[in-house]
Amino acid sequence: MSKVAVVYWSSTGNTEAMANLVAEGAKAKGADVSLLTCAEFNASAVAGFDAVALGCPAMGDEVLEEGEFQPMYDEIKGALAGKKVGLFGSYGWGGGAWMQSWEADAKGAGLNVVSAGVIACGAPDDAASNECKALGEALA
Repeated sequence: MSKVAVVYWSSTGNTEAMANLVAEGAKAKGADVSLLTCAEFNASAVAGFDAVALGCPAMGDEVLEEGEFQPMYDEIKGALAGKKVGLFGSYGWGGGAWMQSWEADAKGAGLNVVSAGVIACGAPDDAASNECKALGEALA
């Protein structure tokens, strides 16, 4: 059984809803899933998981949340080598540039990003919900 961490930061609850859907997809494939906020996760925790899903909404000028999530991501990035990694998050403006930048950063760091980042404008609709579950399944 694979162990999957679903780690997220959410302000409005939209990215948290996506995190729950990713966890649901991974559990459906038999994974042991831990759903954690970014404040509950660090580089030393990475070793206990086979895969890590990371969720953060677009903030400011289409960037990751800079107070908690970005520092956590920067800390764990090196420890994610060899793990399956999935990215997801919500946005309320723009068209997803923050996810494109995040994917490029992750791939540039040599991370095994399993699929294109899953994005939702606001709360996840049916299509985004299905993509979140599929991401969880891919990580399991």
